[in-house]
Amino acid sequence: MNNSLPQYIGAEQAVLGTIFLDSKRLLDVMDKISVEDFFDLRHRTIFQAMILAFEESINIDYQTVIAKLNQMGQLGSAGGIEYVMELAEHVPTTLHLDSHIELVIDASLKREIIETSSEITNMGFKENINAIEYVTRAEEMIFAVSQKRSTSEFSTIDKILKEVQDKIEKQRNRGDITGLRTGFSNIDQITSGLQPEELIILAARPSMGKSALALNLALNIAKKNKDNKAGVAVFSLEMSNDQLVSRIVSLEGDIDGNKLRRGSLDSKDWANFHAANESLKSLNIMFDDSAAVSVSDIRAKCRKLSQEKKLDFVVIDYLQLIKGDSKSGNRQEEVARISRSLKQMARELKVPVLALSQLSRAVETRDDKRPVLADLRESGSIEQDADIVMFLYREDYYQRDEDKKTGDVELSIAKNRQGQSGINLHFKFEPEYSRFIAVDRREEESYRD
Repeated sequence: MNNSLPQYIGAEQAVLGTIFLDSKRLLDVMDKISVEDFFDLRHRTIFQAMILAFEESINIDYQTVIAKLNQMGQLGSAGGIEYVMELAEHVPTTLHLDSHIELVIDASLKREIIETSSEITNMGFKENINAIEYVTRAEEMIFAVSQKRSTSEFSTIDKILKEVQDKIEKQRNRGDITGLRTGFSNIDQITSGLQPEELIILAARPSMGKSALALNLALNIAKKNKDNKAGVAVFSLEMSNDQLVSRIVSLEGDIDGNKLRRGSLDSKDWANFHAANESLKSLNIMFDDSAAVSVSDIRAKCRKLSQEKKLDFVVIDYLQLIKGDSKSGNRQEEVARISRSLKQMARELKVPVLALSQLSRAVETRDDKRPVLADLRESGSIEQDADIVMFLYREDYYQRDEDKKTGDVELSIAKNRQGQSGINLHFKFEPEYSRFIAVDRREEESYRD
């Protein structure tokens, strides 16, 4: 069994020899290969000398490279003058440079994976790491290698136009909704459906109903997309799984949530309960109520669902309860990292991610308690990373007279990177059923800063 590391010495020689025959090809090589991609130490040294000469605007040929190697004190490490002069002999033609580059990259990537796998193996022998942390860290390390190698080049406009045309034709029969249907026509009209790779922030003061609205969205998306097969992952750091599902049963079965909590259901309620069970059990909604979950935990679990083709939408309730991965002690910096990581997760998995967020208490000190972007708690980076920021506001939350409560709710679209913002959408909230109902208004009010 051959246990030597992957290498294509001939391809490495051909790459360097091609540069000696046609120095203009150095740019092509530098765009795709780094010094570390060469396995042979001699080739690394020679390529480094070529790069240094290029950066000093020195023409690349045998003499200039040998002179540069001498300056570096590395001529011996490069195999000496004779070896440098022989490199072009390994190149019958310069036409196959791209093929030689691919071979060098292929071997380098394999070596990098082998090295990473060795690190993962050694990490597994440490007693201070549990299995979940080990799997998560291993996934992150392998993913980092693949990301490092996922380079992209410029695309010509004619190629992009073709992609745009194909996308338009695919969407032709879907109307204006190009993303996930939320079940709320007013939200869909503003967003064209929740789009892949978007980070959506839903923020409000406590008890405004943001968890209830998130569950409404989760249920609707599971039911109204991919023929009722859309996969939804709900991470709740505040409520338990049974509390969440009880709310969904109340919503789906038209059962008063207080009756569910007390277990005081009459015959009609029981009939509705069983009907809701039948309707809900076929949906692909998954719950995780781990209290001390970190972004890496969330990403690892979502990545697994994505690999199984079971992930289309992620809900996180709520952002400020996510455990920080660092030990800096600076919560604002931690929240900034969490926010950035959630956006990166949305891009990696190509699904919309809805993260709930608390607002600062400064809202309560104003006469007009409608939230603004400055109220986002603990980090301005939340606003920066988010594609959409929505604020939930119920004026009757501050009304102590129960008879005067209207159930009117405003959902303010304060930021919308790909569409219209500064809009108030209107809903009725039925707290006993955790239900939101869109109110159709011809002219939405402008969002008040």
